[in-house]
Amino acid sequence: MKIAIGCDHAGYDLKQEIIAHLQKDEHSVIDCGTYSRDSCDYPDIAAQVCSLVLKENIPGILICGTGIGISIAANKLKGIRAALCNDLYTARLAREHNDANVLALGSRVIGPGLAVEVVKTFLSTPFAAGRHQRRVEKICQLENGSLREE
Repeated sequence: MKIAIGCDHAGYDLKQEIIAHLQKDEHSVIDCGTYSRDSCDYPDIAAQVCSLVLKENIPGILICGTGIGISIAANKLKGIRAALCNDLYTARLAREHNDANVLALGSRVIGPGLAVEVVKTFLSTPFAAGRHQRRVEKICQLENGSLREE
């Protein structure tokens, strides 16, 4: 599986660890930066990763200190459903119920061992569709400004 990944300076070390595990599992990883612990702006990284997610229809992984800022930035882009997950349960439901296409992680919130398991869960869980499909479609309507109150 091809996966786009990126982080700000706070997420650099965790990103390196996740990349190593992804490559060990024979995934093709596109590293969108940052490439050091030097300060950078997470919206720039979110834009790069999400552009690939949308263009190539692949999953994305974003990491910052808490995961909050980078997920907010990602969710500003039409077609992105970024989910901040710090446990296996939310990672599974983000995919099953919300068809999330980007996983956000907080490097100062989650340890590397659990983060790797969250990534594996996110990547291996399919969208359940069914009753959830209608809700995801309504999220798309919100993006387009076409959802009307019922």
